[in-house]
Amino acid sequence: MARLRSFQRLAAHFVDIADFLLVYIEEAHPSDGWVSSDAAYNIPKHQCLQDRLRAAQLMREGAPDCPLAVDTMDNASSAAYGAYFERLYVIQEEKVMYQGGRGPEGYKISELRSWLDQYKTRLQSPGTVVIQV
Repeated sequence: MARLRSFQRLAAHFVDIADFLLVYIEEAHPSDGWVSSDAAYNIPKHQCLQDRLRAAQLMREGAPDCPLAVDTMDNASSAAYGAYFERLYVIQEEKVMYQGGRGPEGYKISELRSWLDQYKTRLQSPGTVVIQV
């Protein structure tokens, strides 16, 4: 949940230049599977979409100002973005502009903050042309 709060602060800080979306995917540490000793919630493995929607509601409570989507039961979003089990992306005009490392080790809010700071500076600099390659 600490990472979720950090993400929420980041989203609030950059609300003027970016839209943020959380995508709830497969539970990383289900209570009936590989249990984490520091798990904040007791969430069993999702057996159906309703299970996943109920679990996602807990995330919604942790980040109420950010839109929330839920991955399909075949984990299409997770597979497409290699998000197993958490990852940060910036997507512009259907192109991946920033791809963070895989969580938990590669999930670095500070790295995304730096990217967004640089992007914001480019947007605010007069005469600067941003060319996407």
